[in-house]
Amino acid sequence: MKRLAIIGLDCAAPALVFDRFAADLPNLRRLMHAGSWGPLTSCDPPITVPAWSCMTASRDAGQLGFYGFRNRRDYSYDGYQIADSRAVRVPRLWEILSHAGHDVIVHGVPQTYPVTPVKGAMVSCFLTPSTRSQYTHPPELKQIVEQVSGGYVLDVEDFRTEDKRALLDRIHDKTAKHFKVARHLLKTQPWQFFMMVEMGVDRVHHGFWRFMDPANRNYVPGNPLEDSIREYYRAVDREVGELIALLPSDCAVMVVSDHGAKSMEGGVCVNEWLIERGYLKLKQYPDKPTPITAAAIDWDRTRAWGDGGYYARIFMNVRGREPQGTIAPADYEPVRTQLARELESISDERGRALGTRALRPQDIYREVGGVAPDLIVYFGDLNWRSVGSVGLRAILTYENDTGPDDANHDYNGIFIMDERGSRSAGTRGRVEGRRLYDVAPTALRLMGYEPNPGMIGRCWV
Repeated sequence: MKRLAIIGLDCAAPALVFDRFAADLPNLRRLMHAGSWGPLTSCDPPITVPAWSCMTASRDAGQLGFYGFRNRRDYSYDGYQIADSRAVRVPRLWEILSHAGHDVIVHGVPQTYPVTPVKGAMVSCFLTPSTRSQYTHPPELKQIVEQVSGGYVLDVEDFRTEDKRALLDRIHDKTAKHFKVARHLLKTQPWQFFMMVEMGVDRVHHGFWRFMDPANRNYVPGNPLEDSIREYYRAVDREVGELIALLPSDCAVMVVSDHGAKSMEGGVCVNEWLIERGYLKLKQYPDKPTPITAAAIDWDRTRAWGDGGYYARIFMNVRGREPQGTIAPADYEPVRTQLARELESISDERGRALGTRALRPQDIYREVGGVAPDLIVYFGDLNWRSVGSVGLRAILTYENDTGPDDANHDYNGIFIMDERGSRSAGTRGRVEGRRLYDVAPTALRLMGYEPNPGMIGRCWV
């Protein structure tokens, strides 16, 4: 039977894999030379959730109905829920192949907690509350995972910390444990389809980008941690090499990332800006930085508020939709258009426009499911993050309200594909124009199936 292995490296950046670190990554380079590779354009928004599900279901975020880790459950002001596996209502790659009778191994792929039955083995993702939870299928696999790893870890604890040495140790330890479990599963479980996602790449970017990148305002040449990200990439490359050595010679291989990374210039305090412009009213302005969820919002006089994160989600307070709505339905589009125009005009400290894009979900998605933001905002085209707290008394900041963070997400992730004898011929060399949505249709074709109806990507083979 045909076999396919997908190795996901969350946040792996094209500029590092294909250029800056290329000479240090012999195993990835070997795959590149044998097959095709290039940038992989992410989804909107280019965030871990929803990106991995957009990739493996070949649907956009609007079709899936979630737009980040936390989403509004309804139109109340405090009804939020985490988008775990229960939020995904369309089949993903492993479910399609498992249903078709293939043995699958799924390891660490975001939005796989709570685990669901598959024909094969599943170890869930970083959204799992703790290792006390039931995070494997079948349940008895949990004990094996704990033994093989020497104590499994689901994610890198406290990756927004100033204790960088300890953080680096935790990132390397977590990655080593995950690849050790992955190799054990490949050696002991029957499979035709394997997929794992390693989150350590994302964590090392957020924790150490400023030490590496001269473009970062906090970069200091020759600092002791300057090679931290390079050394981590080398470690990941070694792990990938050991894993690929276990694959049959005719097993097709993909290495993919859900988005890339770039230096973060700073943050836009979106709710401070909304207060300044009169869109957001507080009953009492806090005397210290306070999450917007804990602020005393005067809903009867508020027209809009926003969430922080790598991008901003702007919500409008619409009469008849929100409990204390203030915007008449007839004024909704004019107010939204004006708000988008004003957001896009936000300037830096020198008066230069940041280059912000404020997008209407209806303009970028095929459907708009769930409770979508009224505007999706990329500050400075993702060079700036959204800071949701109030009480900072500033519009621009160079401190992150959720802890130290050096990098923002970028649109382009990576793909590397080596068909390894699974077909008689294939594209080789660098290829442009491939999208995250293409991965699932291509994977199905490699496994001998046509893409499922409703998939929006195109096949590469």
